[in-house]
Order: sequence, then structure tokens, then C-alpha cells
Amino acid sequence: MTPNPVLGGFHPDPTVCRVGEDYYLACSSFEYFPGVPLFHSRDLVHWTQIGNALDRPGQLHLPAGTASSGGVYAPTLRHHDGRFWLVTTNVSGGGNLLFTATDPAGPWSDPVALPGVAGIDPDLAWDDDGTCWCTVAGVSQVRIDPHTGRTLEEPRRIWSGTPGAKAPEAPHLYRIGAYWYLMLAEGGTERGHAVSIARGRHPGGPFEPCPANPILTHRGTDHPIQNTGHADLVQKPDGTWWMLLLGVRPGGGSPGWHVLGRETFLTRVRWVDDWPVVDPVVLDVGPVPDPVRDDFDGAELHPRWISLRDRPAEHCTTAQRPGWLTLHARGGSLDDLDVILVARRQQDPYCRVRAAIDAAGGRGGLVARLDDRHHYEIEAGTGEVRVLARIGPLRAVVATRPAPPGPVVLRIDTVAYRGPADSRSGPDSLSLGIETPDGAFDVLATLDGRYLSTEVAGGFTGRVLGVYADAGTVHCDWFDYEPAPAGS
Repeated sequence: MTPNPVLGGFHPDPTVCRVGEDYYLACSSFEYFPGVPLFHSRDLVHWTQIGNALDRPGQLHLPAGTASSGGVYAPTLRHHDGRFWLVTTNVSGGGNLLFTATDPAGPWSDPVALPGVAGIDPDLAWDDDGTCWCTVAGVSQVRIDPHTGRTLEEPRRIWSGTPGAKAPEAPHLYRIGAYWYLMLAEGGTERGHAVSIARGRHPGGPFEPCPANPILTHRGTDHPIQNTGHADLVQKPDGTWWMLLLGVRPGGGSPGWHVLGRETFLTRVRWVDDWPVVDPVVLDVGPVPDPVRDDFDGAELHPRWISLRDRPAEHCTTAQRPGWLTLHARGGSLDDLDVILVARRQQDPYCRVRAAIDAAGGRGGLVARLDDRHHYEIEAGTGEVRVLARIGPLRAVVATRPAPPGPVVLRIDTVAYRGPADSRSGPDSLSLGIETPDGAFDVLATLDGRYLSTEVAGGFTGRVLGVYADAGTVHCDWFDYEPAPAGS
């Protein structure tokens, strides 16, 4: 078996295209900057991040008031006429936007606005005469000039999925053999999520629904992968077809809580009577990945690092103290929409993160964040170390202790749930504390992980782990992310 998910953690709404022997994949990014992470693979299983498509303010405007799970929604990535095309929706400013690049690693162009295209989840497809068709959730379609963003006709509804199924979205249009196929997600991106498909002889329809719809869903099952949907198809050079899709891994008791966000999974597709038949989506986490350390020695941060809404150089830099990441506070706490944060996605159910923090000139530390109303943090400053928890309307200082002199190593471990084993058992626990010079872990607090889950907080993102400053200046010498075996 091959490892699955192929992109663990908060990597939702996958879209994929192949160029020769190479595959490229993009995902949603919501309120985080830079936006739309991009990955490369030669086998559809092992992916390396090569950049972020929207990596400068001129491409991605997220106003200061952008709410959690606002921002950039599902993209579509395609290769046509020697160029890469990426279309996405910034629901917080700009609407539907189109970007191009000759190299998917960047640079990507400034945005071309699509003012005549309403809705989310835009898709691009070209027919044989070069006409570009843009299809959005709903499901409506319009011909556009992708170079100018101008619409060439009035949008029209073409198919709304299975009668009675809510939220037809994530449409993708393909020419495969003698048919045009229109695949979409429906049922909502929660437990009822599903993938359905229809076909027609023309890109504008009419479309005949597949008699076996939905062609993929895990609703009503006890499968360890749930919420399956929002899929994209790709063909390998050997002629086989594959589907990349999102799913979640709920844990704990009832109703089950997923904390990593919506992840990217892979499964095989076979064709029977010109209809796709999707193999079961199998969970196989594979071997524990190697630890990853960032020493912040370069002028640029690795593309895995994301920030909230923007990352101004005057608030986040590796130049002020070489070999350190320096953060200058802007917001007063992690409850604030403009707090200075540099984080990475939690990609494994259990992991350990450690950071060497010098907060002599301010206050800040290490955080596990789902959104601005759901986060746990351990921070140093003003001569003490303290653990804070924000759960909905409640904010509390959970534990404090005097800070040792000099930089301190702060640590968060996500571990198997430590609490009563009943129907309300959480998916995991988070232990927050200080690592002593001899490597011992001085735990200040252990908190229930369910409160940093989507089922509690709502929204469309997943946990991120990182460093922040909420007063003055905070320096971070290094940051370690170390996955741990299941059940640890």
C-alpha cells in the first residue's frame, strides 16, 4: 500500500494537473498568507512544496478584518497552451481571480479579475477551438476571455447535481474520450460530502447524470476517513486514472472530532461503460516522517510557513538578528485579527513542536491555533512563562511559573487523549511546557484537543503550530516539528 493521505493536515480542496511526467497540485489557504500552496510530484504519492502561488500583497489582499475561514477558497490549476493557469476566489476581497505562470514554482502573475463570474470554486476548461469555459459552484457556466477576464455571454445554469443534495460545488469539467464530464461535490463539506458526475457531448451540456451517483462518498459509514469529496481527476502517462480528493480523520468519541483539517487523499479510478468507478479510499499513514528543523538561516522563509492575512517585513524578518526569526508585535493577543504569527500546518495526529524563544524584549511564544477564538499557547515574557487557553468566548491563564534566565525552549506535544474513556473522549491532548537543558519536559498544563477541532470551532481550516509575538519584540532561534507514532 502507498501512504494515504498523500498531503496530511490542512491541505483542502486539492486540484491537480500533469505536464509530461510531472504532477502539480494546489490547495486552498483561506485567511493565511502566502496563499495557495503549490506542490510537485512524479508519482502522485510523494509531494514536495515548491512555493505558494499568491506570495506578494499585489496578488493577495486580505483586509485586516478578514475572518477565520475567509480569504482564498478552492482553486483550480490547469496547464494549457504552454502556461499554467490558476483560478480561485478571494471571498474577502476581489472575488474570482485568475493567475498565470510559465513555471508553477513562480513567479505567478498579478491577478486578472473576473467581475462577470459570480460564485465560488471556479474551474477552467478549454475546448478544441480554444474557447475557455469557466464553471462555478451552483452550478453555472460562462465563456470567458482568460487573458482579460471579460465574460463572452451571460452565465447559465447547467446542472445542479443530485436532486435533494445540498451545496453543489467544486465543479471540474473534462474532455475524456467522446464525452465532456462535469464532476462536482455535493452534500456539504461535512459528513454528507460526496462526489457525483454527469456527461454530455458538448462542454455546455446538456448533461446526463451517472446512474451510480454518488461515485464516491463515505457518509453513513464508520470508515476512518470521512467528509470525502471535492475531487479532481488526473491521468498518468500509463493511461491509468486517479482521483485526488479531500477527507478528514475524526477521532475520539461521538460525534468524532477532526483537528488536522481537511487533508488530501488519493485513489484509483477505473472506467466502465464510459463512467468512472472509484476505488475505496484507503487510510495508510505509512512510516513516521522525519523531524523537520528550521534554523532561520536564510533571507527567505521556507514556503511551508504561513502568517495571518499578511507578513510585513517590518514585523517579521530574519535580517535583524542573523540566524533568528524576529517578530515585532502588532496585535495584543492571538485573539486579535492582526496578531503577528508565523506557523506551519500540523500534518500528523501526534507530534512534538519545540522552539527556542528569546522574549526579553517583549512577550510571545508557541501556539496551537485553529482560529482566533480557539487556540492554546505557551508564552514567555515579563519574567514568567504562562499557558493560555481560548475556547469560544472564554479566555483563561491556565498555568504560570517563573521564567528561567535567557532564551527558553517552549514545547507542545500532541499526544493520545488523556482523560475519561467514554463517548465524549477527545481526539488528542496537548501538553504545553518548558524543555529543560537536559531534555526533560516540564509540563505546565495538559488540555483537551477537541476544543481545537472543526466540530467545535466550525470553519474550513485545520490546526497550525507556530510562534507569535503579542507585545514588543520576540526572537526565535529555531523551530522543530517532530511527528510521533500513532497512540504515543
